[in-house]
Amino acid sequence: MSLLDVIKTQSLITDSVLVSFSMGKDSIVTLDLCMKYFKHVQPFFMYLVPGLQFQDEALEKYEKRYGVEIIEVPHFENADFYRYGSFRDADYSVPRVKIRAIYEALRQDTGIYWIAGGEKINDSIDEKRGRFYPVMYWTDKEIKQYMRMNHLFYPKFNQELGFSFHSLAGKELSAIKKIYPDDYQRILKFFPEAEAGVLQYETYKRGEK
Repeated sequence: MSLLDVIKTQSLITDSVLVSFSMGKDSIVTLDLCMKYFKHVQPFFMYLVPGLQFQDEALEKYEKRYGVEIIEVPHFENADFYRYGSFRDADYSVPRVKIRAIYEALRQDTGIYWIAGGEKINDSIDEKRGRFYPVMYWTDKEIKQYMRMNHLFYPKFNQELGFSFHSLAGKELSAIKKIYPDDYQRILKFFPEAEAGVLQYETYKRGEK
């Protein structure tokens, strides 16, 4: 079985795809593969906090490389954060949003049904949900090797932070506070109570020394 079987099969089904792009290694390879195998490719990025400089600068590099405009949409978890008061005051006027609703909105806006993701799941092509997973069978070693061979850009913030920013955990925000202090302050404008987790984590780390 070839590692390219999934995307080759999908390219026989459609010539247009949306790509869920997180800027993690798996999604970077997924986007690059889709650019090679499909005529129309529209990436989208789901943010926890809009306008973070370290993320925007990286997204711009991908837009220039592939000649596309990456659609930015709020992460579906944001609705619950706002509604139930996670890291901020609760606001029950905010409706709950499921990821399927975001997918459907993207489909309506772009006219593209199929969505490619970098997840490792059971079925490589899910026709009912309109999802497929080009790197489902790839190992981390193969992902890294493909990135090297194809000279794919890996965001500086991922290298410096050691992770792809995707949560408001104290450990992650503590690293952002140290390396990107302006973006850290912007995060606190949206989620002020997240600072408590950062202080708790930093106190714990000091106690380990």
